[in-house]
Amino acid sequence: MNRIKLLCGAAVMAGAFMSVTAPTAFAQTAAEEDDSSNDQIVVTGTRRAARSAADTPAPVDVIGSEELLNQADSDLADIIRTSVPSFNVNTQPISDAATLIRPANLRGLPPDNTLVLVNNKRRHRAAVISFLGGGLSDGAQGADISVIPAISLSRVEVLRDGAASQYGSDAIAGVLNFILRDSPDGGQLEAEWGQTYEGDGAAWSVAGNIGMPLGPNGFLNVSAEYGESDATSRSVQRTDAAQLIAAGNTDVQNPAQIWGSPNVDEDFTIFANSAIELGEAAELYAFGNLSGRTVENGFFYRNPTNRAGVYQGPTVDPATGLPLVGPGSVPSVRVGDLSVGAAGDCIAGIPLLGPDFRIPDPAFVASIEGDPNCFSFIELFPGGFTPRFGGELEDKSIAVGLRGELGIGSGLHWDVSYYYGQNDIDFFINNTINASLGPDTPTSFRPGGYSQIDENINLDFSYAIPVGFASDLNVAFGAEHRSETFEIRQGDDASFVLGPLAAPSAGFPSGQGFSSSSNGFGGFTPQSAGEDTQENYAVYLDLEADVTDKLVLQAAVRYEDFYESYGTTTNYKLGALYHITDDFTVRSTWSTGFRVPTAGQANVTNVTTAFDGATLVDQGTIPLSTAAGQFIADRLELDTGVRPTLTPETSENWTIGTGFRLGEINVTIDFFNIDVEDRIAISDQQDFLQALLDFAADEGVVLPPGSDTTAEVLFDLDAAGALEADDFAGSEDLVSFGFFTNSFSTRTRGIDVVATYPFEMMGGESSLALAANWTDTEVTDSGQDTAAPLSPGRLKVLEDGLPAIRGSLTLNHEQGPWRFLARGNYFGEFFECHLDAYDAGSPDGCELPYNGDAQITVDLELGFDVTEHTSIAIGAQNAFDSYPDENPFGGVAGSAYPQYGPAGFNGGFYYVRTRATF
Repeated sequence: MNRIKLLCGAAVMAGAFMSVTAPTAFAQTAAEEDDSSNDQIVVTGTRRAARSAADTPAPVDVIGSEELLNQADSDLADIIRTSVPSFNVNTQPISDAATLIRPANLRGLPPDNTLVLVNNKRRHRAAVISFLGGGLSDGAQGADISVIPAISLSRVEVLRDGAASQYGSDAIAGVLNFILRDSPDGGQLEAEWGQTYEGDGAAWSVAGNIGMPLGPNGFLNVSAEYGESDATSRSVQRTDAAQLIAAGNTDVQNPAQIWGSPNVDEDFTIFANSAIELGEAAELYAFGNLSGRTVENGFFYRNPTNRAGVYQGPTVDPATGLPLVGPGSVPSVRVGDLSVGAAGDCIAGIPLLGPDFRIPDPAFVASIEGDPNCFSFIELFPGGFTPRFGGELEDKSIAVGLRGELGIGSGLHWDVSYYYGQNDIDFFINNTINASLGPDTPTSFRPGGYSQIDENINLDFSYAIPVGFASDLNVAFGAEHRSETFEIRQGDDASFVLGPLAAPSAGFPSGQGFSSSSNGFGGFTPQSAGEDTQENYAVYLDLEADVTDKLVLQAAVRYEDFYESYGTTTNYKLGALYHITDDFTVRSTWSTGFRVPTAGQANVTNVTTAFDGATLVDQGTIPLSTAAGQFIADRLELDTGVRPTLTPETSENWTIGTGFRLGEINVTIDFFNIDVEDRIAISDQQDFLQALLDFAADEGVVLPPGSDTTAEVLFDLDAAGALEADDFAGSEDLVSFGFFTNSFSTRTRGIDVVATYPFEMMGGESSLALAANWTDTEVTDSGQDTAAPLSPGRLKVLEDGLPAIRGSLTLNHEQGPWRFLARGNYFGEFFECHLDAYDAGSPDGCELPYNGDAQITVDLELGFDVTEHTSIAIGAQNAFDSYPDENPFGGVAGSAYPQYGPAGFNGGFYYVRTRATF
């Protein structure tokens, strides 16, 4: 990525904002806070002006700017996790694209069940799809909130309620609304540096915010942040790598594979927010961002004796290296014949010696190295190799709108707006090979990329009608048109080409069994590249009023039409709040919801490397809309009697809660129940080779002896005229595949408790804040009557992968120039199927089950105001260096701790921060 161009573009964008535009001045003014946290004015979940959080029928958490900034984390997802206990996000080590944009979960549901707003406008989703999402988030495509710098925000509002009838698709779990700063003057600068107790993971960032007036009644507020963070390693040596070293292979690294947080470079973001009045009854507003970063992390280690398609050869005669099956044969390292057309020039494989067959026979190695016609990858990587995977991310958006009152004093408020958001990721993978190219393979590849473009046009009205209630009846109505486009960009030729050493294909009928594509993350082929767009429009009606001084009622209805994609849907919401006394209220909501498959989920093709049990294999995601997808659908329909489809998921959501005051203590307790039918997710992996073999048998195609790999069977079926192998381009190395479908349903229940208590201590001002959550998910239908039912292991992860209990207790104390924060965090027990090694024959349906115990971490910070406008703080996140229990399966892939531990695996992190305001 060309950072200079991006930064220049950011400067141009900021200049354009200063000269032309501006957002949400009306809404922001209405959302100013008063002195009581329970009486903060909110704009999320209601279209009624000046509504406090204490008077909304649905629970809304408000996280203020001070709380957002006084954290060790710079990633907004980690910051929100400390304040909203039903919000979970964990460190992602080896998770393909999920490492680049981490999936976050609100109220036990996947990321794309949470709607993200900025200044009340729907934000675009990220281009990344979490193919390896730890079970719960497999296949999710949510928004990337990590590009929003905390310094740009006046507050975050978290609606913990279903809101599809108010905002549309995705708002099943709730809504995150990020309200940007709107000050026309002043500014702030801050810098922070820290690292882990282990001495790795050093991270630094600098950030600033400035407000400027635009004429007498306008503002431009700009925030920027830049930082980098080093990778961490919480690894142990893999057992197979240790055995290779013990057997005498001195080229194996220690550790051979690194588990830890990724390396993040050139992480920058610029957010601008502006508004300017046009006369007395209207204002023009705009906001947007330009952001980017580069993320890189390690993949799985490729063992130099048995990695399929690269090193693993046939069983051979140890004396000759020629193929041999049965007694006396030994495993081998595959040898390629570079002369291609002259069969028999080279041996089939280099025999492996020793009691465990870990050392290639030195005599054969020397012979191969001295023969220009013969080749083995131990010549390039004698100790094996570990690919380095990453991506260059760019994110940009702009919202422009005009709002006002239709005639001064009319009471009819209107808002018309346009939003454009784009998220791009260009993948790269280094220290790897395209094995089919033999010695001519590059070791660095550009496999292609994804783009997501969202466009929204909104027309909103609100009108307060006096009807004899204690307040006017607020009537809000409007329309929305949305368009989203998902694009796959082709990789460089070497990242997907079938070289001369590939398994048999139409181009190379004498193929030799070496895998094609960049190993670890195959490049996107011309057949898979392209873009897909889906559109919809919606109309809505929203009613809310104080019927009496004690009773608030709310109702909403929304109709959406997805043109030819998914039909139409109508969703509803009812809500009520009743003040039993001034200090005791009860509230409840009921709503229906929906979520349609994204354009990416409906059309994405992907090949990745993952563990199948304890074996490393190539797995794919194939859209049902393609020729290959239709082949799969035909096979599954034949095998199960049911044809797989991809349709919207639907939900029913209800809450009931109470809020009360006991002296100075404010408490809210809310129960929620979310039923989601036909959830959209990637299916469990299906056996691709077996599907092809079954097809061959059904078609009467007699396969030649030895045709036992996907590529070979595809070639033979193409030669017999039974199918077109080109329809399966990029899938030649697949062992298994998955596809997006609706194969299960869930019920998620939970209780949220929030309590605050301000008090005086030692002559200073103090406060205690408790936030706790209990969430339980039950799979109510595992899809046994579908084409791809849930496996027992995947079901177990869906139900127990997140801790049932999460909570935090925070003490803040201010005394003169000193400020002190102490926070205790509790993460309950959880289950992990390590390496996603599902196995129906094992306990819990998992070959490597990890039952994680509860964990407590403590965060501490001490701040001092050096002057009226400058301060310094030192602190420690996870101050007592708590770790989850060690992973008993660490020797399999080198991970010292669980992959998806809710408290992370990096241990303690200390930091220093300085801040100046002006």
